[in-house]
Amino acid sequence: MIVLGYLVLTFVVTFLLGSIPWGVIVSKLAYKKDLRDEGSGNIGTTNAMRTLGKAGGAAVFVLDFGKGLLAGWLAVWVIAPMVAALPADLAVSDGLYGAFATPALNAVTLVAALAFAGCTLGHVFSPWLGWHGGKGIAVAAACLVFVYGPVGFLIEIIVFALGIALTRCVSVGSLAAAVVCPLLGLYYYGLGGHWVAWLIITATAAVVIWAHRENIARLRAGTENKIGSKKK
Repeated sequence: MIVLGYLVLTFVVTFLLGSIPWGVIVSKLAYKKDLRDEGSGNIGTTNAMRTLGKAGGAAVFVLDFGKGLLAGWLAVWVIAPMVAALPADLAVSDGLYGAFATPALNAVTLVAALAFAGCTLGHVFSPWLGWHGGKGIAVAAACLVFVYGPVGFLIEIIVFALGIALTRCVSVGSLAAAVVCPLLGLYYYGLGGHWVAWLIITATAAVVIWAHRENIARLRAGTENKIGSKKK
């Protein structure tokens, strides 16, 4: 069960890392107010920009983005090498991991996908905030640097930016990036036989879309806030 233990460790560590509610911490320590009681009540960058100003919003973004980067780095450069160093026969025969192990499903692939899921779900379902949190875009995007590499990450950023540019709605850019994520995963992982990793990524992207359910309702009603317009 050694390999399975490493996989569980990856998810738990990155979940706890992702669960750190930097939006609440920054708003309380630096601005003496709770971001959850301001604007949309969301703890992410968009609401922080609107209620804390550019400096506060930038601080929240950098910290949220940073925890996604750290989660990916820990998975790929710390945990994956430990799994890869185990004897091959031990890894293949090790419980649940052994059932899914294929030549394509290597340690880096699986722990990167688990880190992406862990840090994103930790942000969306933070145990420190009663299992509530943000919408996961900044932290997820940062971890994609390690999941998809710089090219895949850049594609996600371009899709995000295009969505905003065409509609002036941050939520549209976020949703567009979330929808594209499984498609990129199909290219990077699915076509190479990494189906377990692809399923983990796809399920996580679905949770991010679910976290935007209120935005989706406002978009359908035509009442979603746009950049440069007064809050409705």
